Amino acid sequence: MNPIYVAIDTGDLVRAESLARAVRGSVGGLKLGLEFFMAQGPSGVRRMQQFGLPIFLDVKLHDIPNTVAGAMRSLSSLDLAIVNVHAGGGGAMMRAARDAMRPETKVIAVTVLTSIDEADLESIGVMTDSAAQVGRLAELTKNSGLDGIVCSGHEVAARHAAWPEGQFVVPGLRPGGTADGDQKRVMSPRDALDAGATVLVIGRPITGADDPAEAARAIAATLA
Repeated sequence: MNPIYVAIDTGDLVRAESLARAVRGSVGGLKLGLEFFMAQGPSGVRRMQQFGLPIFLDVKLHDIPNTVAGAMRSLSSLDLAIVNVHAGGGGAMMRAARDAMRPETKVIAVTVLTSIDEADLESIGVMTDSAAQVGRLAELTKNSGLDGIVCSGHEVAARHAAWPEGQFVVPGLRPGGTADGDQKRVMSPRDALDAGATVLVIGRPITGADDPAEAARAIAATLA
């Protein structure tokens, strides 16, 4: 199975469809971000399903348990492969999310965003390093009955060792020669896969390329 999910982070449906059409033979799925969902809603997700690829809806829900459960019930009609919440919402919220979503959809939790480093954690009162915080939230996620986590490539090896059956979605991936952008904890797709990643979320190195299809094929070739 091709582990690459291309990140479609645009509110423009025509642009999103064009990207998906270009890369569908070279990726394993589509990641539809919050920008897309806020602009296009459930009908936009259904339009993107025409390409026959699994969809990861990256909405990062974080609210009281009842509200998150209601949101999950609303999303359950979309036949999603993966949907996510923030682990920081706590165990009760995560359990409510899992219970409200159809069983075949993987519900995963974001641990520490890949745009955050130790200085950012300290600024919000988390007095530990990112690896320790990811480990703490991953254990909470596992104990709450979810299917896996979102973490950076730097934490995935330790988390996979602790939770061999978990699903590990890794964003913030940058093939050699591409800019980090707003990501701080980055890794190459090959290294993340070797460390135990299940899904590789790759956006700008593909979607910002002059030829997205060729960029996707080139990255996929490094994973063979």
